[in-house]
Amino acid sequence: MSQYIIKRLILLPFLMIIFSIFAFVIIQAPPGDFVTSYIAELAASGSAVEQEQIDALRSLYGLDQPAYIQYVKWMGRILSGDLGFSLDWQKPIKELIGERLALTVLLGLFTFVFTWLLAVPIGIISAVRQYSFLDYFFSVFNYFGVATPTFMTALVLMWLAFSVFGVSVTGLFSSEYIDAPWSVGRWTDLLRHIWLPMVILGLDGTARLARIMRANLLDELNKPYVEMARAKGMSEWRLVLKYPVRLALNPLVSTIGWYLPLIFSGSVIVATVLNLPTIGPMLLRSLTNQDMFLAGTIVMIYCFLAIIGTLISDILLAWLDPRIRMG
Repeated sequence: MSQYIIKRLILLPFLMIIFSIFAFVIIQAPPGDFVTSYIAELAASGSAVEQEQIDALRSLYGLDQPAYIQYVKWMGRILSGDLGFSLDWQKPIKELIGERLALTVLLGLFTFVFTWLLAVPIGIISAVRQYSFLDYFFSVFNYFGVATPTFMTALVLMWLAFSVFGVSVTGLFSSEYIDAPWSVGRWTDLLRHIWLPMVILGLDGTARLARIMRANLLDELNKPYVEMARAKGMSEWRLVLKYPVRLALNPLVSTIGWYLPLIFSGSVIVATVLNLPTIGPMLLRSLTNQDMFLAGTIVMIYCFLAIIGTLISDILLAWLDPRIRMG
C-alpha cells in the first residue's frame, strides 16, 4: 500500500507542470490582453490613449514579451510563493483570494460531506428495497435533482425565502459581518448562511451519486457470492454492508477526482446568483477582463484540486479493493 501511494505522489509534480502549461495556454487563447480590454473600455467612455501609453502599459505588465517568457516568469513567481499581481483589481493576488479561497474550501467541504451522507444511504435503500415506495420516491427525487439546474434551484429558494419569510438568503454573511474581523459571532453567522448554498450545490451531486450507487449495488446483489452468503445464514443487512456495498462504492470513489474541483469551484453561476464571496465569480470576472495572472492562479488551484481528488480516489480505491493495489 505504501509503495502504491509513493508512486502516485511521484507523479504529482509532473502532472502540475503539464496542467500549468494547459492553464497558461487556455488563459492566453482569447485574442488581445488586459491592456486591449482596458483601452476598449476607455474608448467606449470617450477617452483616447496614445500608442506610447499603450506600449508603456504592455511593458509594465510584461505583456510585450513572448508567451513562453511570460509562462516561465509566471511559474517562477508561483514556485517562489509569489502568486503575482492582479491587473484588474490592482492588488496582489494573495490578498484577493486569501479569504475567498478559505470560504470556498469550507463551502466545498460542507457540500462534499452533505452529498455523500445523503447519496450513499439513498442508493443503498433504493437498491435493497427495489420497487418499493421508497425506491420510487427516491427515483423521482433523483430525476428532479439531475434535471433541475442548480441556479434555478437557487432562484426558487431565494424567491420563497423572500416572499414567505421576508428574508434575503444571498451571501455567506449578514451585512454587519461582511467586513468584520473573525470572531465567534462571525463564525455563527457563517454557519447560519452556509446551509443554503450547501444544499443547492449538493442536491445535483446527491441525485447523481445516489443513482450510481443504486445501479452498482443492484448489480452486486445478483452475484453468486451474495447468494452463497445468504445460504450460509448471514443476516441481510450485515451481508449487504460487508460485501456488496464495499464493491459498489468503487465507481463513486473514482468520481472524487472530477467532483472535488467542481464542488470547490462553488458552481460559478450559483455563486454569482447567490452573491457568494468565493473564487468562482472572481474567476469569471478575471476571464472577462483578461486578467491573466489572476485567472491563471485560480485555474491552477482547480487543477491542483483535481490532482488531489484523483490521488484521494486512488488511495481509497486501493483500500476498498485489494485487487487494485495488487495490480
